Amino acid sequence: MTELLWVLLGIALLVVFNVKLKIHNLISLLVVGLFVAVCCGMAVGELVPTVTEGLGSIFGSLAIIIIFGAVIGKIMTDTGASQRIADTVVARCGIKYLPFGLLFVGVIFGIAMFYEVAFLIAAPLVLSIARKAKVPYMKLIIPVVAGCTMGHSLFPPQPGPTALVAALGASIPMVYVYGLITLVPALFCAGILLPRLVPGIPSMKMNSIMRGPSHEFSDDEMPSFAVSMAIPLIPAVLMIGASVLSNLFGADTPAGQVAALVGNANITMLITLFITAYLLLIRRGKTWEDASVKMTEGISQVANVLIVICAGGIFKQVIIDTGVANQIVDLVSGVPVSPYIIAWLITAIIRILTGQGAVAAITSAGMVAPLVPQFGLDPALMVICVACGSNTITLMYDGGFLLFKETFGISMKDTFKTWGLLELVNSVVGLAAVLALSLFV
Repeated sequence: MTELLWVLLGIALLVVFNVKLKIHNLISLLVVGLFVAVCCGMAVGELVPTVTEGLGSIFGSLAIIIIFGAVIGKIMTDTGASQRIADTVVARCGIKYLPFGLLFVGVIFGIAMFYEVAFLIAAPLVLSIARKAKVPYMKLIIPVVAGCTMGHSLFPPQPGPTALVAALGASIPMVYVYGLITLVPALFCAGILLPRLVPGIPSMKMNSIMRGPSHEFSDDEMPSFAVSMAIPLIPAVLMIGASVLSNLFGADTPAGQVAALVGNANITMLITLFITAYLLLIRRGKTWEDASVKMTEGISQVANVLIVICAGGIFKQVIIDTGVANQIVDLVSGVPVSPYIIAWLITAIIRILTGQGAVAAITSAGMVAPLVPQFGLDPALMVICVACGSNTITLMYDGGFLLFKETFGISMKDTFKTWGLLELVNSVVGLAAVLALSLFV
């Protein structure tokens, strides 16, 4: 129990460093990781190898995926592909089914780009749509944000789920399968029922200067809907298809080995990047030099996110190397509660305390990983469970909370009523879906 208490104290210190002292996450996670390691009795000679392993394991498995994902999102934004998806879906849904269409748009944006980028692209588009359709803006903002957060939290190549796949050794195709099953009830409850049931949402005032997109593309400037939609779906298609072919031909056959290579997340993102650059830039009159400029801009935007996520790997590795993870398994082994609930609670608590979804996911991965072999759990389902936990209600120091509040200029109370509730509903319904799936897998 002593080591576990040190970990809890370390998480509390992390909150103080981030919220009170405003220390950068890289420094906070490194200092807290070393503090917990020393307090748990780790030998001085083991500290550097643990830090190196924690940083290297995450960076090695995530760097290319995160960087290429950021570049693809940047290209989609700057060429009008994102606007084409939103405009087409909304036009075909009609006013009655607008929330359903915007749920779909949100999920696609959440999978294709980082949450903050997806939000800042989607918000002005939705405001324009709300004015044209004469619908209260928050009734449309909630569905698209619910879709963005779930798409970002559940599916590779986004950082949190990709890190969980690497940490838990899960099958990416099965993560997509379980994620899609979990997505449906969670989004229906958070994106459709919530705006109808929570009082005050239709009359909520927007005290912000944001009124529409900073630049609205004309029809001729944007790529086609088919091309725009194909790009964010390419990674999923390649990874799932490669898994099917590898099983069909056998992993040891030449065809199976080629399929495994193509299905590797790093290679998949590289292929997707080339296809994106060709379809959205080269084929439309741009040069490879222009594509390189976009890549440089995308990398610069994501550098801080990548550093923070890798730093979270230090804390995760300390938890593993000090044996705290095994202690947690011992503690919960005799508790008559599903290990999925335990994993969700651990992740949700860390998310609430730290205000960082990806950090919560990768930190809790070290704690919950031993639960998988101990209880014979499905690693892919555990990925979805932890991802739902990392997507729970947040407090006023969370970046997503503040982004939502300040973008629309609403009160703290209204932010909890909208952003807070949609996150909580997403997370809890997602856990319920995981528990239902666990009865069959």
